Amino acid sequence: MSSELTVSPIASTAEDRRQSKRFLLFTPIAIFVVIAIVFGWGLTRDPRILPSTLIGKSAPQFVLPPVQGRTLGLSSADLQGEVSIVNVFASWCVECKYEHALLMQLQAAKDIPLHGINYKDRPDDAEKWLDTYGDPYTRTGADLNGRVGIEWGVYGVPETFVVAKDGRIAYKHIGRLTPEVLENKVFPLVRKLREQSSSRIEPSNAASMAMVRQPEKRTSNLAAEWSEAEPTRSQ
Repeated sequence: MSSELTVSPIASTAEDRRQSKRFLLFTPIAIFVVIAIVFGWGLTRDPRILPSTLIGKSAPQFVLPPVQGRTLGLSSADLQGEVSIVNVFASWCVECKYEHALLMQLQAAKDIPLHGINYKDRPDDAEKWLDTYGDPYTRTGADLNGRVGIEWGVYGVPETFVVAKDGRIAYKHIGRLTPEVLENKVFPLVRKLREQSSSRIEPSNAASMAMVRQPEKRTSNLAAEWSEAEPTRSQ
């Protein structure tokens, strides 16, 4: 008689079923744990600093007609030749209303060209918005179907970009602008980009660029003015 033990097919099948049940039991738990980890990591991320694949690259090629009631549209060619700011906004955007007074102050300082991309808005609503709250933009393009916004990697409005003299996107801010963002991020970057541009000017033209304009000088009181405007904005 052989001393070897033989496992019956019935016992083997029962064990396979038990293992299969354990697998089915723990799989949903494992999936839940993975989702919880990813979700928890997402909560720790600031959505305003989501990376943009366009940073350091030329702005997408586009041509937009002017917003209804305006005469100047916006195109990628308009972003060449000087450091500028591009603000993506819409009349239906609640956060846009809260940053609009700051944009008006920025425009009044006349230090940095400010252009607007009106994102997925009704022509009449966009015109009424700018007529009611003021038009801070040098040029304003109507992105009716949102295609240009998609090409710029817009997550939602408002969003603001700093564009270098050569048309490269140098910075992206998601969400409404604040005086702190301007003072700590936008103005220093604008100054740096202007200084870089002036350092590459030929000596014969250097005299006209002897002093690079400092945007923060004229707008250093934005925080105080913004605070004073707060009650008006909340009405």
